[in-house]
Amino acid sequence: MSAYPNATATTTPSDDPACATPLPVLGRDVTVPLVTGGEVTYAALDYAASAPALQRVWDDVAAYAPYYGSVHRGAGYLSQLSTDLFENSRRTVAEFLGCRADDQVVFTRSTTDSLNLLASVVPDGCEVFVFETEHHASLLPWRDARVTYLNAPRTHAEAVAALEGALAGRDAGGPALVCVTGASNVTGELWPVRELAAVAHSHGARIVLDAAQLAPHHPVDITELDVDWVAFSGHKLYAPFGSGVLAGRADWLRAAEPYLAGGGASRAVTRRSDGGVDVDWHTTAARHEAGSPNVIGVYAIASACKALTEAGFGPLAAREQRLVGLVRAGLAEVPGVRVLSLFGDDAPRVGVLSFVVDGWNSSHFAAALSAEYGIGVRDGLFCAHPLVRTLLDSDPQEPGECGAPEAAPGERSLNAIRVSFGAGTPDEHVERFVRAVGELVREGARWNYRTEDGRCVPDRDGVAAAA
Repeated sequence: MSAYPNATATTTPSDDPACATPLPVLGRDVTVPLVTGGEVTYAALDYAASAPALQRVWDDVAAYAPYYGSVHRGAGYLSQLSTDLFENSRRTVAEFLGCRADDQVVFTRSTTDSLNLLASVVPDGCEVFVFETEHHASLLPWRDARVTYLNAPRTHAEAVAALEGALAGRDAGGPALVCVTGASNVTGELWPVRELAAVAHSHGARIVLDAAQLAPHHPVDITELDVDWVAFSGHKLYAPFGSGVLAGRADWLRAAEPYLAGGGASRAVTRRSDGGVDVDWHTTAARHEAGSPNVIGVYAIASACKALTEAGFGPLAAREQRLVGLVRAGLAEVPGVRVLSLFGDDAPRVGVLSFVVDGWNSSHFAAALSAEYGIGVRDGLFCAHPLVRTLLDSDPQEPGECGAPEAAPGERSLNAIRVSFGAGTPDEHVERFVRAVGELVREGARWNYRTEDGRCVPDRDGVAAAA
């Protein structure tokens, strides 16, 4: 039952046990021009950056939009309705994550915001342990803590052993936190989260899971994984509007100063006789949600959580793994293509793969996929610079950027190409991608390209590449 009037139910293909068709997403019928002439349906294969919104999410938000109001403290009907929607969304997210009874669900702007929030509440003297393989959102927020960066492991067992050794040598008795990804945003490989959590807890440390790439593809259960916190983003979970979640243990959150000071975080503010003010801060999730919250974004996350749960992660994951198999098999047949991996070819992964092509600048290759085939992928270091450098066997000090570096077509560059997909990806998009990679490698680009503002783009003044 909807929380607001006039909403209509939206069906999903959850009745199909094989999940033979993708979930409906926005943009599935968008056409884009090709530099070689004509148009083609856009193949969105950059889900790891931002997944398209589920049609279900968009419909739910559109049905709610006329009833939008400011949450908390408002006496009007729309404010009361919006408050109920907001808090019901919190409960939906808690159920989606399998939260414990005393966990808090704090709404943020993104995974990056969530981990920066957690970094702001770690106790004084906290030691943080993080693998160099993390996304920058997990690698960089710990500015006020003592950080130990662990080298990239090459097996799950090596990851567990590395953390065991690092924690065994830490100062006994003080607070400690381990930060680990659930699925790599570069390779898509799954990490041994439950085993790492067991090691952390055996040494009196806590653990936070960066589930930005895991949650859209795989069930994330805080209780089952035995992690202390989970962070993820709405825009990777098929929910637009700039929202995120930090969910988990409440004690550090309650003990710390609010992440932002302002209305909503405070229960009471009084003047003192000396002219100053005294503040009584909330101890609930509101303590770290100052200001008017992103109600639309929060509701979109809750809608996406419901849609994925109803569709069933089992059939969704089975279909995605079939697409992973198509990509891997197709790339394996193309000479000069190397798929990047930490844990080996047989490692389980979600629908995220990165690769390099001999003789190609990755920015040039990605530009040709877009301009000549209507395929959107990502190139660069994917905001995981140390990991990509390790995977490319490069010097740790070699320069590179999150986006494409300054390198002309044909020149070597320190970056890779990433293809990523999920619940909304049609088979045809993956098949077109595999075919396009083979044609580009064997036949070359059909157009001339140049570097402009750091990106490789089709040469507007040029013509088709010489045969």
